[in-house]
Amino acid sequence: MPKKQNQHPILYPCGQTRREFTWEMGGGFAGTALTWLLAQEGFFSSNAHAEEKKRPGSPLSPRKPHFAAKAKSCIFLMMNGGPSQVDTFDYKPELRKYAGQSLPPDKKFINSGGRKMGFLTPNWRPFKPGGKSGLLVSDYFPRVREHADKLAVIKSCHTDSHAHGSALVAMNTGSTFIGRPSLGSWMVYGMGTENQNLPGYVVMMDKRGGPISGQPNYSAGFMPSTYQGTLFRPSGNPILDLEGPGYMQQASQREQLDLLARLNREHLKKRSGGSDLAARIDSYELAYRMQAEAPKTVDLTGEKKKTLEAYGVGRKPTDEFGRNCLIARRLVERGVRFVQLYSGGGHLEETWDAHESIEKNHGRHGAEIDQPIDALLTDLEQRGLLESTLVVWAGEFGRMPFSEGKNAPGRNHNPYGFTIWMAGGGVKGGVDYGETDDFGFEAVTDRVHLHDIHATILHLMGLDHELLSYFHQGRKESLTDVHGRVIRDICS
Repeated sequence: MPKKQNQHPILYPCGQTRREFTWEMGGGFAGTALTWLLAQEGFFSSNAHAEEKKRPGSPLSPRKPHFAAKAKSCIFLMMNGGPSQVDTFDYKPELRKYAGQSLPPDKKFINSGGRKMGFLTPNWRPFKPGGKSGLLVSDYFPRVREHADKLAVIKSCHTDSHAHGSALVAMNTGSTFIGRPSLGSWMVYGMGTENQNLPGYVVMMDKRGGPISGQPNYSAGFMPSTYQGTLFRPSGNPILDLEGPGYMQQASQREQLDLLARLNREHLKKRSGGSDLAARIDSYELAYRMQAEAPKTVDLTGEKKKTLEAYGVGRKPTDEFGRNCLIARRLVERGVRFVQLYSGGGHLEETWDAHESIEKNHGRHGAEIDQPIDALLTDLEQRGLLESTLVVWAGEFGRMPFSEGKNAPGRNHNPYGFTIWMAGGGVKGGVDYGETDDFGFEAVTDRVHLHDIHATILHLMGLDHELLSYFHQGRKESLTDVHGRVIRDICS
């Protein structure tokens, strides 16, 4: 009598049968072997940097964009933690009408962190019209409101994650997964930079800390490290360990670097690829050149007293962000391509992550940035730089239109609908784009994904997001991958 077949095969801890496991392991080893063979033939190294090989000179040398554009530099103001759209730039009068009621049951969402859910809550501070356009801006930003006619407010943004770490990485790189080049890296890769004595991509953190996902937010990913963001400190020596040893004269340091570069280049000639070594050579040279230029850039002693006062430098609560905004102006003035400033650092209330209280949180952080942003936009305009500088204000997501429980005036994370704004080079001023529903919960009209945001930023800088690519592991990669559309209604 034949044996009865086992109806319930034994599953191992990997969740597979022994046969399935053996089959997949075999396929995995075959794939690994193929990858090794291709690498030996120079497939990855010769193709990964095909674009680089076509480019003469330094990888940071200025290059022509795909088409003419007004914007030459970008200042990205990152509101770390996720500001509330319904309390800042997306006025929802219906929230007052339905205050105290629950969000309709047909509105499906992920309750980030499993926090308590309260009732629909209207804006905590009044909205008022600004400029000739009459754009409505919250009283958290009375001075930014004065620039309403410069702003293109995009109210229908949505993203792919409700968690800070992955949402921040997504806003910066286009993906919730780490390991991809950031927006600034793509921009410098595509356009180079106009000052070879400073990094093309500068990042200034909040003194309270950086984004919780850390370095992947300004990484070059699979590109050479030449394109990654350089952290700047707002005072003293902007870059740690930048200065050479005190006992070494500049001429001796130059000779040492020349010798090292010569040896490295000889090594590079004999080996295919070698992008990491080439990037290291470039980094050594840039660091040498920056020793004089970078400290001068953050030295504000030559700025007029009136200018320092306008930015709020030297007094609380505006000193830090005001100083960073002023340095950002000085950087783009000197030809730096991409500058990113963080407002909020660390976690929870030290950022815009207003779980406890919108009024307490946004009142605090709004007071820190309102005057500096006002001064930045004014200063750029007066110096004739605003036309060539794109300014972006954004967080990683928005916040829910309801509170977090009884007597809990904070709001939880909301990736379904939030607001950003742009100003400056190539942007129509005094306009808004898209809509959320009556509650400000989700984008419903002219929805804008973060890929669309990135496509638009690149477009305003003269870069086609579909043409700007980097060959990596057998595939042409791009910031927006196969997605993204330019929001042409906000482009001048």
